[in-house]
Amino acid sequence: MAEAEDKTIVSSRGAIPAEPVRPKLRPDAAETVAQAPKPTRKRPATRPPAATDQLTMVRVIRGPLARAQLKSKPRPAHISRLVKEQATLTEVRYSRKGSVCGINSVKGQALKTIGRPGNGCGVSNPVKVTSVGGISLSNAATMDCGTAKALNSWVEKGLKPAIGKEGGGVKQIKVVAHYACRNRNNAKSGRLSEHAKGRAVDISGVMLRDGTYVSVLRGWGSKAWSAALRKMHKAACGPFGTVLGPNANRYHRDHFHFDTARYRSGSYCR
Repeated sequence: MAEAEDKTIVSSRGAIPAEPVRPKLRPDAAETVAQAPKPTRKRPATRPPAATDQLTMVRVIRGPLARAQLKSKPRPAHISRLVKEQATLTEVRYSRKGSVCGINSVKGQALKTIGRPGNGCGVSNPVKVTSVGGISLSNAATMDCGTAKALNSWVEKGLKPAIGKEGGGVKQIKVVAHYACRNRNNAKSGRLSEHAKGRAVDISGVMLRDGTYVSVLRGWGSKAWSAALRKMHKAACGPFGTVLGPNANRYHRDHFHFDTARYRSGSYCR
């Protein structure tokens, strides 16, 4: 094997040794050097979600912009349906015990036929009602089932909403007239009143649970109860065929007259 020769460069100053030839890198080593990653600065570890949540900044908005952003959006149809169904499930349920006319919320007693119905004073299948919709009547009122059902509708859709939670709600209905064999307006002659047929009831006011008495006579023109009494009066027009109040005539200044007489032109309400 031949020995490697040392090469020299000859100049005027003498012999200068030539620069030694470096050996070539192996292919693997050269590739490793070329692809070596550049050193990078180590980033801090990300905080866990719980810690991040605790440091979340809250922006407080005031003024008209806040009211606009906080304005509730209309509920989706399916949510409204579920809310309505839940409200139905939480409605007051009345037991059948003591109920009359097939309505659980109307309590009373069934009576035998009174007088000569259709031929003078009298009522077919009368009932003596003692409470409606959980509200007692000051006097048990005799009437037919059609009138009892109308009274129940008025209590639930007219009386209760008109009073609401004022005074704790309605405790009692003051009844001043129901079945009675007499003429209209207690006249000596003339047509028979609907009271004589068991189709009418007169109400002079309501007692609230806190002891407040709301009188038709005194409340109709008052600031405190005028609006509620007028709502009651208006709500009766529909369930009843005739609705009379303080504005009807001098005979009804102090009470509401409700009866179930029907007219071709619809309910008569004054």
